[in-house]
This record gives sequence, structure tokens and C-alpha cells, in this order.
Amino acid sequence: MTTDRTDFDPAAALEQITAATEHLLRTAARFTDADVRAPSLLPDWSRGHVLTHLARNADGGRRLLIWARTGTETPEYPSLAARAEQIEAGAGRSAAELLADLCDSAAAFEAEYRRMPPEAWHQIVRWTRGQERPAARAADARLCEVLVHHADLDAGYTPAHWPTDFVHAMLGRVVTSFSTRDDAPAMQLHATDTGTGYDIGTARPAPTIHGPQSSLLAWLMGRSPGADLAVHNAPTLPEPPFLY
Repeated sequence: MTTDRTDFDPAAALEQITAATEHLLRTAARFTDADVRAPSLLPDWSRGHVLTHLARNADGGRRLLIWARTGTETPEYPSLAARAEQIEAGAGRSAAELLADLCDSAAAFEAEYRRMPPEAWHQIVRWTRGQERPAARAADARLCEVLVHHADLDAGYTPAHWPTDFVHAMLGRVVTSFSTRDDAPAMQLHATDTGTGYDIGTARPAPTIHGPQSSLLAWLMGRSPGADLAVHNAPTLPEPPFLY
């Protein structure tokens, strides 16, 4: 089964993934053993958990690309439970071991990425949660994982450092996702740095939230309390549902 995605540029996407990964590796290379035991911004996860998750995510993405390239079903993970077990098992390793795993898994993902013929990017593969999407989405997903979880390490890299083109594209996807959910409160967003408006839900009047697009995205993704956002037509910011 195939689908078309005419806006996907594999070379440009790989350039973005490589730049984001190199920045992540520079951050991870600074960590001591004590640093990787320290909490991340994610509940109940240390930095070691986040780094292990990123390594296993590269492995899972590589397997999806193999599936698309060969036509042989190669699941991202055996199950969500198995993924959680792998992360827990690897989180307690030394900083050097975590860094080596992160480097090796990223290199293996890139090597498989470069093996992909153009037509393979349109092949439909299935993620562990059951979503069936073209393999090109594995590139989008990997970039998102690296950028967002880099910020989760709480090591000086914040959502304000996310590339502008990533933020713009991801903000549109998040708004679209929330617009299909019954648990997402109605709101109107205004990105003050781009002038772009976004609507979630149709109920009116709805709170209007103003701020830079990276701040809006970080808040919607649960990576910021939204202290730098301004809200109108409501006493406080709405509470977005869990997304990622």
C-alpha cells in the first residue's frame, strides 16, 4: 500500500535531523555520571531515561524504514510495554555508555535512511500505537523526538532554540490534532512573531492566547506553564490535554 506526499524532501529532512542530533550529542557529551542521574523535565524520568528513550527511538525509526524499504514487516517495537522496559533497563548506565548508545543508534538510523529509495518514502508502515502512515512520517517523528526531548533534558536547551520551520510546522499539526479531540478546550491562538492565527474548537467566545509561536507550541505540548503567554477572555490559561 502506498500514498503520495509531494512536499517531503528526504535530503532536506535528513539535514535537519543531522543538525538537531549533533546539537543533542554535544549536550550529552557534557554530562557526568551525576548529571545523567539528575531529573529531567519529564515526570519520573532522569536524564538517563530520556537519553535511553532517544536511542531506542532511533532503533524503532530505523526498523520502520527497513519495513518501508524491503516490504518485510519490521515493527517499531515489540510492544509499548517492551519499549518501557528497554528504557528502564538502560536508564541507569554511565554517562559514557549512554552517549555511545545515543551516537551508535543515531548513526544506524542515518545509514538506513540513506538506503531508502525515493518510492519507499510513500510506503505505509504501522507505528506501535497502531497509526498507519507513510514512511516519510518517520523522518518527521525522529526530528520531533530529538528536538523536544533535547529540551526535556533541562540542560540549557529550551523550546526557544527549536528551529523556526519546525515550530511552524509542528504548531499546525498540534492544532489539527487538538481540533479532533473532545477533551481539548476551545481556544484561539495568535503567534505574535508571525502574525498567524489558529483556532481549536468552534465554541465562542473562547479564550485568546497571544505569544511567540515557540512559546505557544511549548505550552500546548506540556513543556511550559505558559508564563510568557497573554490570555484574553478568560481569567487563566486553559489546560491543554496531554499530547506527547
